[in-house]
Parts: sequence; structure tokens; C-alpha cells
Amino acid sequence: MIGALRAFIVKELRHILRDRQTLTVLLLMPLVQVVLFGYALRSDVRNIRVAVVDPAPDIETIALRDRFTATDRFRIVSTSASLTDVEPLFRRGQADMAIVFEPGFAEQLGTETPAKVLLAIDASDPNTGTTMEAYSRAVINAYQNDLPTRGRQPVRIQTETRMRFNPTLESVNLFVPGLIALVLTLVSALMTAISLSREKERGTLEVLLVSPLRPWQVIVGKVLPYLGLAFANALTALAVAWLVFHVPMEGSLVLLLSESMLYAIVSLALGVLIASRTSSQRAAMFAAMIGTMLPSTLLSGMIFPISSMPRPLQIISNIVPARWFIIVARGIMLKGVGLTFLWRETLVLSIMTAILLIAAVRGFKPRIA
Repeated sequence: MIGALRAFIVKELRHILRDRQTLTVLLLMPLVQVVLFGYALRSDVRNIRVAVVDPAPDIETIALRDRFTATDRFRIVSTSASLTDVEPLFRRGQADMAIVFEPGFAEQLGTETPAKVLLAIDASDPNTGTTMEAYSRAVINAYQNDLPTRGRQPVRIQTETRMRFNPTLESVNLFVPGLIALVLTLVSALMTAISLSREKERGTLEVLLVSPLRPWQVIVGKVLPYLGLAFANALTALAVAWLVFHVPMEGSLVLLLSESMLYAIVSLALGVLIASRTSSQRAAMFAAMIGTMLPSTLLSGMIFPISSMPRPLQIISNIVPARWFIIVARGIMLKGVGLTFLWRETLVLSIMTAILLIAAVRGFKPRIA
């Protein structure tokens, strides 16, 4: 019995060693996981984009603004005289917070009426929002403590905070849009890669590839059922988000479903491409996990802010489809924006779809020859 077990283990080992793709993926997976988790798991927040609203700039408001830029966490992206000029920046995702000064800020310092500063913060990510508030208050308090006493009146700065898009700081409003992307990735990319690679191992896909059907027709026939399943999963996920977790739907449901289908097509094309480049079901499964699930979880901004990651990972995150879909989902669900503000993300997903579909079709052409 022990001899039979030994022979079985040796057989499986030889099978793994012969499958070079699986062996390569298995050896690379721990390295990729350690690197991604080590660099992506960051709880601190950096590169905070600040929009300043200063109707009447004076020496004190300019000095306080300089205090923010002197740190390595804040970066001023715009300066305007009205809060209405900041609203488009919030909705486009180009500003994380706004610092709003009242007119006559310098004159109010040292009087009985404290000088007021308003912090308007994008709280669609509640953890990042509260961290930005804490950093901002620390800078303002340090500036207040460094100001000289004016007469008998202590220098006081009253800081008020307004959380935008998620005033109750519900964490589900952060995670649910990301979970929709994760579910669509799981159904579309992973299941498609495993299904097509299983067909290749059984030899049934070869029969289709030598038939009169063109490669794109074979691919369409294989992925359409998964596209329908992805649409059903998107509807289910949105229903659960609304009915169970009470995530708001400020924007167009039709637009969100359309964007979900576009993202599902991107994931399907990626799954087909992985299946065309791998020789076994096992290799396709591991490659799909490394190529889709890990980046979608760690490099999409679903959990950890991209701005806090090292610069190389920020660049790499641009090719992760989930990053762009999560921006779209949060924008529609929490901010109520439309294509006017989300056209860039939609264009990126469309370009990714075209590139991946062309690469997937070409990946099957050599087998027909």
C-alpha cells in the first residue's frame, strides 16, 4: 500500500514537472503575492490632492496653505474663490478634499470670534476620509499653536468638517462597488479561462477550431453564456447592495449596468487570452488568479488607496481594468455622476476591450493553421 502511494506521488510530481507553464506559475505566485501584499498593504495616506477656496487671500491664509504644502502628504491642485468651482473636481475624482477659508481670516485671528476653516472631504472611502481629516486638523492645530498671542485674546481657529458623498462614513459604501468588480472578474475571467482550457485538454475545442467557424465566432459562442451570467450576477449584486446594505444609488442604474457589461467583456477577453496562452486547466487557473484576482483586489483601489502605493505600482495599476470600473461604480452609486465625468474611464475600458479581444482571437489562429 505504501509502495502504491509512493508511485502515485512520483507520478503526480512528474506530471507537474512536465507541465512547465504550471510549474512556472507555481514558482512565481509566492513572489508576486509577497511583493504585491508588501507594497500594497499601506494604511497611511499620501499625495492628498487639495483644492483651496480662498475668496480674500491674506498673509495668514497663504501661510496656512504653505503649512499644508510643506508636508509630504498634501498637494494643492487648485485655488479658487468659490466653493462651486471645487464641485466638478470632486465629481471627476481630481480632488480629495477642499480647504475653505472665510473672508477676513487674518482679521478674525485674536478676536473673540474664532477664524473659521471648513474641510470638505471626499468620504466615498471612509477610512481615507477620516485619515485626511486627522492629518488636516493636525496641520491646522500646529499652525495655531505657533501663532503669537495677540493681546489678551488667545488665537483660535475653528475647524469644521463636511464629509461628502458618504456622510455617515459607512464602510459598505466603499467595499460593495469593489465587490461587484470582484464578482464580475471571478465569473468572467477566471471561469472562462478554466472552461476553455478544459475544452482544450479534452480535445473538443480542437474540433471547433477545424470547423468552418472563424476564431472570433468560436470565442463569441463560448463567452456569450458567461456574459449573460455576468449580467445576472451584476443585477444580483446591485440588488443585495441596495436591499441588504442600503448602499445609495445616486446615479443612473442603466448606465451602471452598461458599464458593468463593458467591464465583464474586458474580463471575458482576458480569460480567453489566458486560455489561449496556457496548455492546461491548472496553468490557466493559476494564471487567471495572478493576472486578474490579485490585481483586482490589491491594485484597484478597492481596499487600499492607490495614491499611498509606490510609484511603480501606481503605474502598473493603470492596466488593471478593475481600477477604472471601481471609479465608475463609486462615481455612479455615491456621487451620482454620468458619462460627462466618467468618459475617460469608459474610454479606457473600451480600449482595453478592443486590445484584449484582438489578442485573444489571434491567440487561436495558429491552432487553425
